[in-house]
Amino acid sequence: MPTEVKGLNEECGVFGIWGAANAATLTYFGLHALQHRGQEGAGITANDAGNLQSERGLGLLADVFRDPRRLARLTGTAAVGHVRYATAGNHGLENIQPLAFNFSDAQFALAHNGNLTNARTLRRDLEAAGAIFHASSDSEILMHLIRRSAAATLTEQVQEALRQVHGGFAYLLLTNDRLYAALDPNGLRPLVIGQLPTGGYVVCSETCALDAVGAEFLRDVQPGELVMINDQGLHISRYTTHTQLAICAMEFIYFARPDSNIYGVNIHSARKQMGRRLAEEQPVAADIVVGVPNSSLSAASGYAEASGLPYEMGLIKNQYSARTFIQPTQALREQGVRMKLSAVKGVVAGKRVVLIDDSIVRGTTSRRIVKLLKDAGAAAVHLRIASPPLRYPCFYGIDIQSTKELIAAQQTVAEMRQTLGADSLAFLSERGVIDAVGLQTTAPYGGLCMAYFNGDYPTPLYDYQAEYDAEVQVHTQK
Repeated sequence: MPTEVKGLNEECGVFGIWGAANAATLTYFGLHALQHRGQEGAGITANDAGNLQSERGLGLLADVFRDPRRLARLTGTAAVGHVRYATAGNHGLENIQPLAFNFSDAQFALAHNGNLTNARTLRRDLEAAGAIFHASSDSEILMHLIRRSAAATLTEQVQEALRQVHGGFAYLLLTNDRLYAALDPNGLRPLVIGQLPTGGYVVCSETCALDAVGAEFLRDVQPGELVMINDQGLHISRYTTHTQLAICAMEFIYFARPDSNIYGVNIHSARKQMGRRLAEEQPVAADIVVGVPNSSLSAASGYAEASGLPYEMGLIKNQYSARTFIQPTQALREQGVRMKLSAVKGVVAGKRVVLIDDSIVRGTTSRRIVKLLKDAGAAAVHLRIASPPLRYPCFYGIDIQSTKELIAAQQTVAEMRQTLGADSLAFLSERGVIDAVGLQTTAPYGGLCMAYFNGDYPTPLYDYQAEYDAEVQVHTQK
């Protein structure tokens, strides 16, 4: 999956289901479709006649549930599941979700995709008021806020809690008698609703997970919405009206699966259009177009079509090599890249290659791939990136929270070209990304969060503001 090579990782994927006889098994299938969103840990909580039971573990979903008895224990007609890549909190089992909460009057299971920008302040205030946290991630905060709410009903308590958390989040909350789903006021993370042929409902991160369980797409959860599903059906309310669509641009560029749709836009089609636009903006004299597998293949196809150059399979991905992003040292990560990709000498030898990639983060992978192609005899490698330079950190659920990790924040494009060893280097414009996605909205930047590229964050940064300002000051002085 795309997260395995580049070192840019989305936090997680969530899947919830209500009203299905084999809820936990369907959740397993749905999470398998979302495995690209997190490979660090997985878990499922099932609701059997009001009693919640959980199974969680470190590693891939198939590893966690390798023993079939673990899934067989999760009986019931409702469930929530989660695949995790950590951006907040440590990497231990205590942070693997869904997080379970057992109170004298109720049980809850919470799954969270995203990152809260005011988590430090909220946690400090809650601990000062006597709250005890069992995990180090920011996901547990919402549960404390719900339980401390004095609102009359559980739905009102959840709404009040949601108004206190800020940042990027898609929440699923399973209780003894209902399933909640909520999206942040900017819709930074994707969340969709589907319906099973038997009548049950599914809420999950991407439409590809709906397809995996045979559910029909109903609608995207909108920014600021709270969805409640129980035996009486689907109920949708708003916990805030202060909303403005700013979905993460990297969902379209890199994270989401090509067969998923977000707000009516197919991911493959958007990436292919980015490639076409890149060919128009950044043409180059060359012989063939080669895409970096797998997340860049759609853009490479579009570039080839628009440029009139043949699209060739100049790089082969070893589907069975180890996941490189978890390697603890840079040397091991680079060795992992060599295990992951191979150049096809018979295709690239003597050719001027346009190499298409979706983004450049640290530059390690790009440098290695350029070298692979040149070692295989490529006469030239012209690197074309189907997104703008990543120059700013993300605080909404992607594990890049410092400009020190971004090569484009440290070097000019000319310096990057030299570092990467490419014969030329060029990026897609911001306008090119916005037009290629083409969301039907009047929101700024076409309804996309483009903060990684231009530093214009759609929300206040709260707890992160001071350290971000300090980084900006350092770069301004350079």
